[in-house]
Amino acid sequence: MYAVVGCTDCGALWLLKDARAAETATCPRCGRTHQTKKLRRFVEEDDREAARQARAALLAKRGGNSAAFAETAHVAEMERDLNEHGVGETEYLEGSGLDATEVEAAGERASKGTQTGSSGSQIDVVRDALRECDAPTADDVAAYAEARGVAGERARDLLTKLTRRGEASESRGTYRLL
Repeated sequence: MYAVVGCTDCGALWLLKDARAAETATCPRCGRTHQTKKLRRFVEEDDREAARQARAALLAKRGGNSAAFAETAHVAEMERDLNEHGVGETEYLEGSGLDATEVEAAGERASKGTQTGSSGSQIDVVRDALRECDAPTADDVAAYAEARGVAGERARDLLTKLTRRGEASESRGTYRLL
């Protein structure tokens, strides 16, 4: 069972699968958590595609485009047409003046991190420095971070933040992760 439900804060409409089974649902737009029993169900359908079509109709009506919506194809048909006749990722990127292989490589680097064992975020690089260096000073952490693409001054700022948060401690110029 699929239900089209709406957020009381931002007015977003979304599909909720098994609306009666879950106790809470989170709005995908604003992030507010709602009790599912209190959410307004605009439409309930057994079929996901039918629920998607009903949501699209509600959005068109809300925008004052009901007549135009009535003339368009079903949502599933439009999606199939787009997949068959639309512009692919590579074609789109190259048409925008970007090298698709470089974009893909950058995405892989961002998702995997630049170093083995590191998640790749700047604060994680600083945490790694605290784990891997023996009695690290702020200079040691900055040097470690610079070798991994994080500016030394930024690494020092992050080290201060970790200390303020209580995730790291400093004693006589030496830091350690708590």
